[in-house]
Amino acid sequence: MRRIIVTSIAVLFACAAFAAVPKTATLDVQNMYCELCPITVKKSLEGVTGVTEAKIDFEHKTATVTFDPDKVTPAALIKATTNAGFPSSVRK
Repeated sequence: MRRIIVTSIAVLFACAAFAAVPKTATLDVQNMYCELCPITVKKSLEGVTGVTEAKIDFEHKTATVTFDPDKVTPAALIKATTNAGFPSSVRK
């Protein structure tokens, strides 16, 4: 039993060593005109597999998204907001 536990822990640490470093992208978001729009944008981004955090700035019309680059691309983030009615682009 002890050997199984030690082996399991070793495998978990090995997997963690190969995990991608989280990335952050800032999106310029269109069509946010009311106070409820950021909620929709946030939910659309949080529904994407690999997104760990989405912060929406209504005043500046941006979304700052932290994500796992092994699971999602900036293009998928843009698609998620666009499908929710808020076209976006990656801020350069």
